[in-house]
Amino acid sequence: MPDALIKELKRRMEGALDALKREFGGLRTGRAATSLLEPLMVEAYGSMVPLNQVGTVGVPEPRMLTVQVWDRKMVSAVEKAIRESGLGLNPSNDGNLVRVPIPPLSEERRQELAKVAARYAEQARVAVRNVRRDGMDQLKRMEKDNEISEDIQRRKGDDIQKLTDEHIKLIDEALAQKEAEIMQV
Repeated sequence: MPDALIKELKRRMEGALDALKREFGGLRTGRAATSLLEPLMVEAYGSMVPLNQVGTVGVPEPRMLTVQVWDRKMVSAVEKAIRESGLGLNPSNDGNLVRVPIPPLSEERRQELAKVAARYAEQARVAVRNVRRDGMDQLKRMEKDNEISEDIQRRKGDDIQKLTDEHIKLIDEALAQKEAEIMQV
C-alpha cells in the first residue's frame, strides 16, 4: 500500500512540474515560439475556443509568428485575442494570415517576466509541498490504523521527502533555464 501511495504522489508532483512547463511556454522571450500563443482563447461561433482550433500557428523567422486562420470570418477575432492577451504583441492581417512580429524586450520588461516566472515556480513548489503533506498525512493515518508499522511510516516518509526534494530541484532548474532565456539579449 505505501508503494502505491508513493507512485501516486510522484504522479501528482510530475503534474505540478508539467503545469509549470506549460506556464513557462506562455511567457514571452525575445524569440518567437508557437507555445507563446497556445494558451490564448478566441471567441469563435459564440464560445471561447483555443487559438489552435481556429488556425495553424507557425514560426517563419526568429522574430515572427504567423497564424493561418482557417475561416476568413475569424481573422479579426484572432487578431483581437492576440492584441488583448497582455503579451505586448501587435498583430497585422494579410487576408487569412495573421502576422505577429515579436518586438525585442526592454530590460525592464525582461525583469518583469523573470519575476512572473519566479512566481510560477513558487506556485509549483507550493503544489509539490502540498502533495508531500497529503502523503505524510496518509502515512500517519495508515500507522494510526495499524496498517503499517512506525518503522515503515518513517522510511516511507523519508522516501516522500526525497521525492519532494528531487521535484523542487527540477523546478529550480527549470526556473533558472527560463530566466536565462528571458534575460538573453
